[in-house]
Amino acid sequence: MQNVRWNVYQATCPTRQVLNCISDKWAVLIVGCLLERGRRSGELRRDIEGISQKMLTQTLRALERDGLVHREVFPSVPPRVDYSLTPLGQSLGQIVDQLRQWSEQHVEQVLLCQEQFDAEDRTLGGPAVLSG
Repeated sequence: MQNVRWNVYQATCPTRQVLNCISDKWAVLIVGCLLERGRRSGELRRDIEGISQKMLTQTLRALERDGLVHREVFPSVPPRVDYSLTPLGQSLGQIVDQLRQWSEQHVEQVLLCQEQFDAEDRTLGGPAVLSG
């Protein structure tokens, strides 16, 4: 597979599946949270407001399947499970952190643009129609 040239813009390229996984809101938030340090499921749930236990479990399993998250079970009572990023997950985490920084730096500008667009849309009487 080393000689294969992947192209995310081709409909049948497997990179589309990877992009779909890593662009999931919950996956991005979990990877960003784990970039700092490993955590238990309960810690992740507290740190990521709004995520349900079911969604957290599903997303962690998907990230583990993709090789981005390592799950370590400690035989204790009750059992302890820690999650951390693999080296592959760490490489994605750096990109996720850049997205976080960009979002935090530009949120006000984006919100203002949305507000202006919505105001213009209302004055025109509906969704903007592009001519061309």
